[in-house]
Amino acid sequence: MDDYSEFKAAQKKGWAFFAPLEVLTTAPAAKLVSFARVARGQRVLDVGSGTGVIAVTAARAGARVTALDLTPELLEVGRQNAQLAAVEIEFREGDVEALPFADAEFEVVLSQFGHMFAPRPEVAIREMLRVLRPGGTIAFSTWPPELFMGRMFALTARYAPPPPAGVAPPPQWGDANVVRERLGGAVRDVTFDRATLLNPVLSPAHHRLQSERYAAPVRRLVESGEPDKVAQFRREYEALAAEYFDCNVVRMDFLMTRAVKA
Repeated sequence: MDDYSEFKAAQKKGWAFFAPLEVLTTAPAAKLVSFARVARGQRVLDVGSGTGVIAVTAARAGARVTALDLTPELLEVGRQNAQLAAVEIEFREGDVEALPFADAEFEVVLSQFGHMFAPRPEVAIREMLRVLRPGGTIAFSTWPPELFMGRMFALTARYAPPPPAGVAPPPQWGDANVVRERLGGAVRDVTFDRATLLNPVLSPAHHRLQSERYAAPVRRLVESGEPDKVAQFRREYEALAAEYFDCNVVRMDFLMTRAVKA
């Protein structure tokens, strides 16, 4: 197994615990589906679908949706969510760097905080655009590097073992200039917008514990780190969260990108 395969295997295992956080990503899912202008009858692919909050939202808007994720435990929760919502969705286990679909198969390709974790951004975006038809829409939500979640991932990376060479930090996808560069001439009409996720917690320490339980990078760090380093990480995490904590919520702003395939 090469370094990238080992990295993805760790991601697949780590994100299996994410499901309780779907309550936080449900409202932002509606914002992204609306921003992407998903319409009835469109063929939509949800990349890094997790528990299916984007997929179910798009399906309830009348789209024909396929959802793909690396982690089978999350796909199973997604199937349950689709059944509860009484919508038909095709759930597939798969990798954004090797999408198991034909060229130009979809009219819309979406990702909410999903594709940004692919180790090679150039491969992920090439695949997402490959399966999108000309004139189709690609849209995704990502965490800007200068705001809370981007800073949190940077903090975690400082304490975690280094990833394989060439793995790009996920918050780079939250920089509009980087997004434009990665999309390049393959798209037109690039549009950005900002929105906010409010995470209800009782304290910065409460938020830190939530991340340790359910967010793969933080969970891995705490499980495998040296006690002294973990203790210092926790202090720095809580200090960072305190900057965004007010009235029992942590403010988590994100970037939405929309573009049309040329």
